[in-house]
Amino acid sequence: MQLTHIATESGKSGCPSFFATDRGTYVVQGWRIDDADALATLQERGLPDHETAIEIPAALVQRIRESG
Repeated sequence: MQLTHIATESGKSGCPSFFATDRGTYVVQGWRIDDADALATLQERGLPDHETAIEIPAALVQRIRESG
């Protein structure tokens, strides 16, 4: 999979970051969620064991919109 850097909120290539892939998908690099209550809520809402959730700042979402 090839990644193309789209946007970040931490310098040129730091975390969190947003990438486009050559498969027509996106990859988001962010902070791992380790809050037990948040993880329990995600699992209750159907987060399967083979998936994970990350946290990104709202400012990154805005930067992604501006880049598109």
